[in-house]
Amino acid sequence: MVTFLPSRPGRLADVPSFGRTIGGAESNVACALARGGHTAKWVSRVGTDGFGTHLLEAIGSHGVDVGSVVRDPARPTGVYFRTADDREDACHEVVYYRAGSAASAMSPDTVPRAALHATRVLHLSGITAALSDDCLALMRALCAPAPGRPLLSFDVNYRPSLWGSASAGASVLLDLARGADLVLVGEDEAAAAWGVRGGPRAVREALPEPAVLVVKQGAAGATAFVRDGADGRTGAGTHHPAGAGPDRVRHADAQAGHYVPAPVVDVVAPVGAGDAFAAGFLSATLRGLDVPARLRHGHLMAAAALTVPGDVAVPPDRALADELAALAPDAWERLRLGPGWTGSHQEVRA
Repeated sequence: MVTFLPSRPGRLADVPSFGRTIGGAESNVACALARGGHTAKWVSRVGTDGFGTHLLEAIGSHGVDVGSVVRDPARPTGVYFRTADDREDACHEVVYYRAGSAASAMSPDTVPRAALHATRVLHLSGITAALSDDCLALMRALCAPAPGRPLLSFDVNYRPSLWGSASAGASVLLDLARGADLVLVGEDEAAAAWGVRGGPRAVREALPEPAVLVVKQGAAGATAFVRDGADGRTGAGTHHPAGAGPDRVRHADAQAGHYVPAPVVDVVAPVGAGDAFAAGFLSATLRGLDVPARLRHGHLMAAAALTVPGDVAVPPDRALADELAALAPDAWERLRLGPGWTGSHQEVRA
């Protein structure tokens, strides 16, 4: 979709103007991965209107392959407006104009399956499942076991306002997550959607099927659970950045989970951080890094998004990210990241 960001905090009724940018969980992840040096393809549908042209040009400018995006002459590109905070709380407002949009026409018949399977990782979001019955059918087909299916990554992205029935949406998302290889979910999302409380371990008990489950714990950090013998690597072998091996990063055994705290971040806007975390974790997975290092790279990508006003940030270059991910535990926990840190070591304080 095209996203309209407010020019200042406050109620939508009080905001005088909005800035146009791109928005969408999957495209955010694709942009971050492409900017991070990976080959990324975004598959979707947009209208033949100017907003659709803007999306293709903007997402393509990040290095993402948009050649499999279909232009729909009969349906418009979706747009939405939101307040500065992207979380659904008492102060958050979001207004979607996406009923009958081009993206809502995605289905098993209109999305080229070959374009989705010709990859090492297929990343999906629970938001897509809420757009229409056809989109839900597509998501169920993609999450079902199939020969030649790439590693399937699924970000739950529970957004109650998108579902006619919050309880129905929660049930659908749980079923889809059970079919994925790698699942990312916020601890708060699990509580809101499934009533799961008691910490990351309780989330794992409710969702034991995925080979890798990442429970995001907000500013505190994240915990990853890995089934014995299956860690979701897509690269050959395991690479440990200098100093970032299992004995250098706080973690427990696979049953208890690998926990890595998040660095302190001077937040500019809390938008796009979840998608950026997913991109960082997937990037490190593609590179064959160990699980604690993947969590650190997820935190670093999220910090890049948190220190800019929009959804998509310039990620740290790989050398800087690897250097920070390799810090000793005490240095990592002292790390503080502020605006501009991705382009200068001077903005990184430890």
